[in-house]
Amino acid sequence: MPNPTPADRLPPLDLLATFEAAARHLSFTRAAAERFVTQSAISRQMRALEDDLGVPLFTRGHRSLALTADGQRLFAACTGALAGLRGAVREIRHPRQREVLALTTTPGLAALWLIPRLTGFTREHPGIDVRLDATFENRNLAAEGFDVAIRYGKLGTMRGTPLFGEALMPVCSPRLLAAGDPPLRTPADLARHALLHMALEQEPGGAPIEWEPWLTAMGLAGLEPVARLSFTNYAEAITAAVAGHGVAMGRRPLVDGLLASGQLVAPFGTEAESLRGYVLVSDPAAAQRPAVRALVQWLVAQARPGSTVRAGGPTTPPG
Repeated sequence: MPNPTPADRLPPLDLLATFEAAARHLSFTRAAAERFVTQSAISRQMRALEDDLGVPLFTRGHRSLALTADGQRLFAACTGALAGLRGAVREIRHPRQREVLALTTTPGLAALWLIPRLTGFTREHPGIDVRLDATFENRNLAAEGFDVAIRYGKLGTMRGTPLFGEALMPVCSPRLLAAGDPPLRTPADLARHALLHMALEQEPGGAPIEWEPWLTAMGLAGLEPVARLSFTNYAEAITAAVAGHGVAMGRRPLVDGLLASGQLVAPFGTEAESLRGYVLVSDPAAAQRPAVRALVQWLVAQARPGSTVRAGGPTTPPG
């Protein structure tokens, strides 16, 4: 009679790596693209893994995929184990390679606040490079190989080290303000100008979400501008404001550098506090490395009130 399979015998590592990708994306199609195989191959491999373990790992719907309780336990274990393996392999292959830190954040913060400052970090820390990922996606740090994230959202609901909140105020090119036709002397004059905003922040029939708190605070919740120009991300809207194409909602401190340089002006000077802000998150394993600790400490210092961009930064926001 053959011996029973030992309970702790590991399935093939390739199946576990494929499972981790499928569980992270909750999509066999996206996992297939990441693993450079077909969707049907992913499906067959996951069936093989479930047969090996003797339990279902996924609940398969018509157009949905969810993890079972066993699948969630395995995903948590795979995430940590694979991150550790990747780190060890990287150090073995390139023991004397320059250290590269992976940082992910939103496109707006990356273009307007972080990029103008990053040369200061690399100058102070020779031998440490930074790989910047500007995206709206909430990256899984350990699973996707990131060390640090700066995340944007409603303050008080996000885990992490608070960096700063934001204050809102309309901003425009000084040329637009100086032209005087149409005037831009009071908030009500915004009705005669184009409002610039992000394309995904528009309520049907209402004000853009980024404008709504300030307009409401000014008693102008129903204001209808002469035009609205929408953009894929916030940095593009600010670039259009610098070029004189309309009035954008300035998110301080992201636009502070452009206000200080005179490329943007605040025609009314009246701020409205936002409920949103930025927090700093580190992968727990990565946080033990001196280079990651140095980056985190530098970011916290840069976020303190009064911190300014060193000379030599960009004079216009990246597109």
